[in-house]
Amino acid sequence: MEALFGKTVSLLSSMLGFRAERHKVIASNIANIDTPDYRPTELAFKGNLEEEMQKGALKLFRTDKGHLPPISTEKADYKVIRSDGKVDLDTEMANLAENQLMYNLTVELLSRKFKGINNVLTEAK
Repeated sequence: MEALFGKTVSLLSSMLGFRAERHKVIASNIANIDTPDYRPTELAFKGNLEEEMQKGALKLFRTDKGHLPPISTEKADYKVIRSDGKVDLDTEMANLAENQLMYNLTVELLSRKFKGINNVLTEAK
């Protein structure tokens, strides 16, 4: 299947799965807003990325002097930890809206990929 679609379809379908799981996590945070001692959770993408980088699987190289240097991943932390242990409704609703927009974008990109493949196949006739 990769020969026909390349890595794009696989990557986009994985991203759809990630966004669907993130939606469940955010919805759970909102649903437990009044639960005492509930700590909001978030999917930990950063930890997985750092593990792969430490293994050497994801090395960044500058192949041209115009390329930007690698950015530290220390600022890009997706894990939500609050000292008071309460869910912030505004933050969670913003996260939910952002996640929905990113999900819609991913679906649109996947749709365009399939439309492009369809165009190639219909023009080849």
